[in-house]
Order: sequence, then C-alpha cells, then structure tokens
Amino acid sequence: MLNAAGLLRQVAATGYRFTTVTPLTHQRVLARRGREPGATLRDIFGWNLPFEARTVPPELLAAMEHVGVVARTGSLLRSTVRIASLGDDLFLHSAYPTVEENAVFFGPDTSRFARFIGHALAPRHTQHARKPQQPPLRVLDVGCGSGAGGIAVARALAAMGIAATVVMNDINPLALQYTATNAEVAGVPVTLAQGDALSAVDGAFDLIVSNPPYLDDAAQRAYRHGGTRLGRALSARIAADSLKRLAPGGQLLLYTGVAMVDGEDPFLAEMRPLLAASGTEWSYTEIDPDVFGEELERPVYAHIDRIAAVGLVATRAPEAA
Repeated sequence: MLNAAGLLRQVAATGYRFTTVTPLTHQRVLARRGREPGATLRDIFGWNLPFEARTVPPELLAAMEHVGVVARTGSLLRSTVRIASLGDDLFLHSAYPTVEENAVFFGPDTSRFARFIGHALAPRHTQHARKPQQPPLRVLDVGCGSGAGGIAVARALAAMGIAATVVMNDINPLALQYTATNAEVAGVPVTLAQGDALSAVDGAFDLIVSNPPYLDDAAQRAYRHGGTRLGRALSARIAADSLKRLAPGGQLLLYTGVAMVDGEDPFLAEMRPLLAASGTEWSYTEIDPDVFGEELERPVYAHIDRIAAVGLVATRAPEAA
C-alpha cells in the first residue's frame, strides 16, 4: 500500500475518531441509514458508506487514489479500507463486510484485548520499570492483524519507562502491510515476521501477546477460524508453543474466546495440565461472558451455552540471583 501512512496521517490530522462495532451492529446501522451516501469521514472510513467525490477534501481524495484504496460504485465512490481509533492511535483495517480470506479484522475484541494487555502489564512490570539499566524487553505479537496488540504493549511499556523491541507476526501478508502502516504512524518501531505463529520467529521472548481467531468459521477464513474443537485449537497451540518460548521472568498474555459447554470451560480444562507442566504462575479471567451470540444459531454451536471472551496470564519464574 504505497504511502498509506501519509493517508492515515492526513485523516488523523482532522481529529478523526471512530469506534468499530461488531459486524451485526454494523449491518443494523447500515440498514437504518438506507441508501443515504456518506457525508463525513466517519461515514466513509468508519461505516464504509459510498460517498460523492465532493464530500472529501481534494487532497485527501487524491491521497486515497494514490494509495489505491478508493473504488467506484456506480456514480459514487467507496473506500476499500476502514479506519478505527483506539486510544490516541488510528488503525487501517479491512473494508466492511470482512468476507475475504485475507481480511484484517478490527472490532470490539480488539478493544478488549488492548484493555486486557494494559491491566495485565501494570502490576507485572512495576519492578522492572524501576531498573532503567535493564535491556529492552523482547516482545512478540502472535497473529497481530492490524498490529493493535503490539502497539498497545509498546504504549503501555513506554508509559512505565520500559524499553522494548516489538516483533509482529501474522500468516497474512496483508495484515503485516496494515501493521507496518499503523505502527509507523503510531511511532512504534516493529519487526515483521510472516508465517504460522511461533514457527515464524526464533528465540525466547520476555512478553508474548496474542488474540487468535477463536470461532468455528464455516468458510475457514484465517482472521476468524480458530480450527477444530469449536474453534479453540489454534489458541491452544499458540499457548502451548508460547509457554516453551518464554524467557526467564517472561510472560504470556493470551486473549481468546471459548465455546462453553454445559456450564464448563473446555479451553481451561485443556490448559490446566499444560500450565502445570510449564511451571508458570498463571491466572485466568472471564472478560466478557457473552460475545458473538449470533453464532449460536449455527448448527455447529447448537449444543453450547455461550461464547465467552477469556484472558490467560502465565508468567515464567525469573532466574535465581
């Protein structure tokens, strides 16, 4: 995406903010709007409505055309990307609806993931923050998507005076393009690593964060499909691999979703023996008891109670002094 960072900076300079909602809420808002063209940048880059060329400042439209993110729909134009805000940062991500195999998703889960990171890091790194002579933490965001998780980590650590080097991993090349743009505009230096989760990187890490896809997606789209066992297989694999790659004192922050069956959490049941074998200290929190409720209408979820968003924090013991 040629000079996409310049486009994002232009949008940021307008004071643009937009909270990205679930696909179902997005659909409902568009149905309410009818065929009315977009009139604001929030309509164009947030709600992804078609718009007339005169709606956008000429220099911004020229930037969109230069980057190649504007398409014609009859007499109207339409952005082929969306822009979400999270804190003070803006993030390029895929247009609505996210039906393509290589779509890069940004939604309420992204916001919950960022909050989970902030809450988990504050107590863990207080002691480290008092030692500026410490080398930078080596951070990995597994399945980074738009890069929001890794950028949230960098922001949180910087606020505590902790230096870090951030590696962004994704199997999707488009996700890494968006991540590179978003990180550049955020002023967060990152290293990109394309490939399948931890197989794409070497060595140990002081902090590994991940928000894997966790649904059983019929189309098996990479950004949405979590694999077998009601979509939890990928999260389980990332957790298992990450526990083996933590440096002494290193920490795993895993945000995912679980299809609850008969009141029980099968992901936690699967994790308990792995966590015990790893020797890490850990905590596990149900962050939101009911997400993606519309999925329960699909036959594959006919026997489950609900899908819950959960957070796992696992910390390896530091080396003895």
